[in-house]
Amino acid sequence: MGIFYIIFTFILFFPFLTLSLFILRIFTGKSIRNPNYPPVKGTVFHQLLYFNRLYDYQTEVAKEHSTYRLLAPDRSAVYTTDMRNIEHVLKTNFGSYSKGEYNQAILADIFGQGIFIVDGEKWKQQRKLASFEFSTRVLRDVSCSVFRRNAAKLVKVIFEISVARGVFDMQ
Repeated sequence: MGIFYIIFTFILFFPFLTLSLFILRIFTGKSIRNPNYPPVKGTVFHQLLYFNRLYDYQTEVAKEHSTYRLLAPDRSAVYTTDMRNIEHVLKTNFGSYSKGEYNQAILADIFGQGIFIVDGEKWKQQRKLASFEFSTRVLRDVSCSVFRRNAAKLVKVIFEISVARGVFDMQ
């Protein structure tokens, strides 16, 4: 009976111990109460718990805190809707925010080594190549041809309705 009791206790205690260590690892070293960091508003477990309505959940949290963190065992993800933070990351201090090896490994199959994945010198090279396609002249030429084509479609539809003496909502 003694061996059975020990095995039974181990079987019950081991998953609890494993889960406790996992949760402890998530919350240690993440500067939870440090006011210099965005507030922690959940963990990866919240993403699983609210999986079917994750967008709604994160929108609700963003209404309360414009910048917040979700913790994982090996990293914390920062989410922001604050325009000042977005401008800081994308414009003012872009060089300080790299995509990192973790994100590059995940997205490389989709984006290869393009501008959305690479950092540093490779990014500058990709940006220089892309800047030719996004010049004012190229964008104007493309947008003008698209506008003309869609305007012609609109004129055709309105003409057909007017010939039939029909009514339509301009909105």
